[in-house]
Amino acid sequence: MRDRRDTLKNPQQELRIFRIRSLLAGLLIVALTGLLMGRLVYLQVVQHEVYSTRSEKNRVRVEPLPPTRGLIQDRNGVLLAENRPTYNLTLIRERVEDLDGTLDLLEALLELSPEESDAFRLRSRQRQRPFQPALLMSDLDEAQIARVAVNRHRLPGVEVEAQLLRYYPDANITAHALGYVGRINAEEMKSLDLGRYAGTHFIGKTGVERFYEDVLHGQAGLRKVETNARGRVLRELGRTDPVPGKDLTLTIDMQLQSLAYELLDGRRGSIVAIAPATGEILAMVSAPGFDSNQFVTGIDFASYRALQEDLDLPLFNRAIRGQYPPGSTIKPFLAMAGLAEGVITPDRTINDPGFYQLPNDSRRYRNWLRWGHGRVDMERSIAVSNNTYYYSLAHELGIDRVHDQMSAFGFGQRVGHDVFGESAALMPSRDWKRGRFGQPWYPGETLSVGIGQGYWQVTPLQLATATAVLANRGEWVKPRLASRIGGESVEIALPDTPPALPIDNDYWWDRIFSGMEKVLTGHEGTARRTGVGLEYRMGGKSGTAQVFSLGQDQRYNAEELAERLRDHALFMAFAPLEDPQIAVAVIVENAGGGSTHAAHLARAMTDAWLLDEEEVDVEQLRETMENETGTIAGN
Repeated sequence: MRDRRDTLKNPQQELRIFRIRSLLAGLLIVALTGLLMGRLVYLQVVQHEVYSTRSEKNRVRVEPLPPTRGLIQDRNGVLLAENRPTYNLTLIRERVEDLDGTLDLLEALLELSPEESDAFRLRSRQRQRPFQPALLMSDLDEAQIARVAVNRHRLPGVEVEAQLLRYYPDANITAHALGYVGRINAEEMKSLDLGRYAGTHFIGKTGVERFYEDVLHGQAGLRKVETNARGRVLRELGRTDPVPGKDLTLTIDMQLQSLAYELLDGRRGSIVAIAPATGEILAMVSAPGFDSNQFVTGIDFASYRALQEDLDLPLFNRAIRGQYPPGSTIKPFLAMAGLAEGVITPDRTINDPGFYQLPNDSRRYRNWLRWGHGRVDMERSIAVSNNTYYYSLAHELGIDRVHDQMSAFGFGQRVGHDVFGESAALMPSRDWKRGRFGQPWYPGETLSVGIGQGYWQVTPLQLATATAVLANRGEWVKPRLASRIGGESVEIALPDTPPALPIDNDYWWDRIFSGMEKVLTGHEGTARRTGVGLEYRMGGKSGTAQVFSLGQDQRYNAEELAERLRDHALFMAFAPLEDPQIAVAVIVENAGGGSTHAAHLARAMTDAWLLDEEEVDVEQLRETMENETGTIAGN
């Protein structure tokens, strides 16, 4: 009988199975080992450069070094724009795993309002170069810095950086002339040289800061640092220092600028003063002003809305964008145009019955003095601001010659060299009206232009520039704000300077200047009270700009009008007459006749520049203007 164990076990078969399994296991081990070795070869040999670079980036970081923005000072070295140390909160998106969670935590730590949170998140997603920090918040206080520092381990990619922040010591007084810097926005980022602006969060937005951005900004540098696993800097491996921006010296005199702002006393208006011989803008004020420091770090929505909704328009730069009818301030210019065109002579007279009529027209264009000035020559027409004389002159010249002659003084064009955002205003012409309204030019419109009304619009800077050209006897010097850039002076003879007026008859200039002097010193002068006690010879001309038109038989009564419907007061002047050192244009909105309010402000400016700033008693001046309001008729 066979042993049953023989039927249950087959050693040969088991041995064969074992050998097969061992072979398969060995082959699997060899294959896995080969795959592992192949992967190691691929990573360490084929991809050596890639992973070596990644490893180096984990250990070595390149950080941008923003340049120091150039300082801005006045002609005497008074700082108008400086840089103050501050702490900014920045974020590198590539180092943040959970952006929304990080922002939530930061908003809680910094105790932001809903409006601030919206702006916060918008900045965090603003376009940046890879691994470049995005500015989330500026000017952190000590409590905010402490809360971020305590929670630093929860905020990878978030840094508190010490940087210099722009600051304007006299922001309200210089806001419109200097402009301001602000955060770089997405649109600006598209056009910027990202290498030059690496690490920079601010850029010039308006005014001098905008025009001279390339000069003031400088060139960014960089440094290579070694970091630990948490991104903390261990040591610096190399550095390329940034090139700081150049300092800018302006032609503005801060004492005169401050005086101009004080003289306006919060009223809506503008004062511009220019040195005729050099074109240096000594003062350029628009009132009311605003605190431009708010815009540097980012103005909050409520404050910005308040500025926008303010009826006095503090954000509006009246000095270069305000457009006003020039009124009678243009009469000396128009008189010179009449002489140049051979239409009048200095001694030619007209009889003024108190009005002027066009041929075959029954309408009467009235003089401001309703019973007229009688016999009037050129000098007297300027001194008493006779309208009838200039109705007649404008009609004889015609709008085409008026336009060409006035354009030569700078009206209807941008006159400043480095004045960002300047308006060309409007010097009307026959072609302009046809293009604008599709209508012909009418003779009556020429008469309105002849006394600085109608379509004619000027800016305070234009009026001051034209006054400087007049003071220079037709020689043009382009107005400018920059005196020195770094250590180099700005050239006075700028390439875009208009040609001089082709009028070399000194007798004509003398007679016009004499008429302007009589405005202040003549017994009939419209601003004769302003000229009392003058210690130098001064020429000027008052003007009154209508806010709305009166009917033929209507009479203007300021007491019956709302304040904002009253006439604007204008005055232009230069002094001393024999060697002009300053030309001034003053516009005060809704202040009435220019022979009182505006004239006194112009006199205060020339006194301050030619005599001594300390001699100007602003309080006494205000009292004088209050007492004189309405005592002298004239425009």
